[in-house]
Amino acid sequence: MRIPHPRHRAARCLAGALAAATLLGGAFAAPAFAAPTTTTTAPFTTPNTDNCPQKTKPPAPIDASEVPAPGQPTPGPLAVPVPPVGGTRMGECGVVLPKGAPPPPKDISATAWMVSDLDTGEVLAAKDPHGRYRPASTIKVLLATVALRTLQLDTVVTGTQADADVDGTRVGIGPGGRYTNRQLMQALIMASGNDAAHAIAAQLGGDDAAVAKMNELAKSLYAFDTRAATPSGLDGPGMSTSAYDLSLLFREAMTIPLFAEFIRTEQIDFPGYPKNPKIPDDIDHPGFAVGNDNHLLFNYEGALGGKTGFTDDARQTFVAAAQRDGRRLAVTLLQAEVRPLRPWEQAARLLDYGFALPAGTQVGMLPNHNATDAKSTAALAAPPGPEGGDVLASPPHERDHASVRTLLMVGGIVLILFLLLKARRVSRQRR
Repeated sequence: MRIPHPRHRAARCLAGALAAATLLGGAFAAPAFAAPTTTTTAPFTTPNTDNCPQKTKPPAPIDASEVPAPGQPTPGPLAVPVPPVGGTRMGECGVVLPKGAPPPPKDISATAWMVSDLDTGEVLAAKDPHGRYRPASTIKVLLATVALRTLQLDTVVTGTQADADVDGTRVGIGPGGRYTNRQLMQALIMASGNDAAHAIAAQLGGDDAAVAKMNELAKSLYAFDTRAATPSGLDGPGMSTSAYDLSLLFREAMTIPLFAEFIRTEQIDFPGYPKNPKIPDDIDHPGFAVGNDNHLLFNYEGALGGKTGFTDDARQTFVAAAQRDGRRLAVTLLQAEVRPLRPWEQAARLLDYGFALPAGTQVGMLPNHNATDAKSTAALAAPPGPEGGDVLASPPHERDHASVRTLLMVGGIVLILFLLLKARRVSRQRR
């Protein structure tokens, strides 16, 4: 015998009860049923950062990716420069717009973002510019800058099993494959290959040495919110950047012609690798085409290219640039989501917003790093700490105490001079 589904049995019981009520002449009224309710989702709102929630460090991680290795210390927060790098308004945490500017585009899920001029360094608009977030693979911009200024692009590198075994996105490096550094750099920038990052870092002395070089360069560029923990952007202890820092790191990378060439390259042929004799029935792995994973490049007029990123902790990150009417603007997004718009679509809307603002509009500046701009750079960036250490930001009460001590010292000196002069006058009168 077929046993009816519980839902069917309930429906039959209800129907029977209603029929019985009808037969009894309505002695029992049929139960009243409420109209079905419709589930509605709350409308999208851009994350609020007005209270500076990430002033010192990124949001708490959701997994164990940032737990230090056994015996390693937990990195503390980076010091917050005072005054903020880039100008006073760069110290604001909410939306930072020029006076009289229209509101920014809607449907931007990025928690922090910035629009800046690649050529002049002007910051046109921003949201939580120095708030600290995780970069994910956009930190490869920093690795690429170090590598392009260090490695010979024609050098041939043999792929290793360690390259092939790295976590995250891989372009497809295999043990025994032979790759030029040019091909590795293209795979790093175009396809965000973590295996390519590993092979490049190995030539810089290994992961730790590569990270040290990346952090040294970041500090020299006044990117004081930035601390790389891995060459590839995989989350690690202390990993941090900001929309402001990512903008200036990208601007620095764009001064390298090869970087600018690679981020706008749409497709390349990438080498394969031989079969592994230790694996039964393995075969030779032929070469294949590698495409650029930045959708803005293919869908936005004037796009110059960019870099994508994602981890579970960082969420969606993005940095890119475009050119229109002689202006080159860059846009950065940190801790974004794919809804209501994909990151590249959010970037497109922010670029449109930036291009609509008059030339010369600014709410801050990115540091310039040439001799002619040394004075403006010094005015924008806090000096490094003692012996090249982190920039040190004194708490307000310490700054107040220092001011009081200075006033007391000056007052004491003035009082001593006054007493000396008075004593001298008395001495003259006695003569």
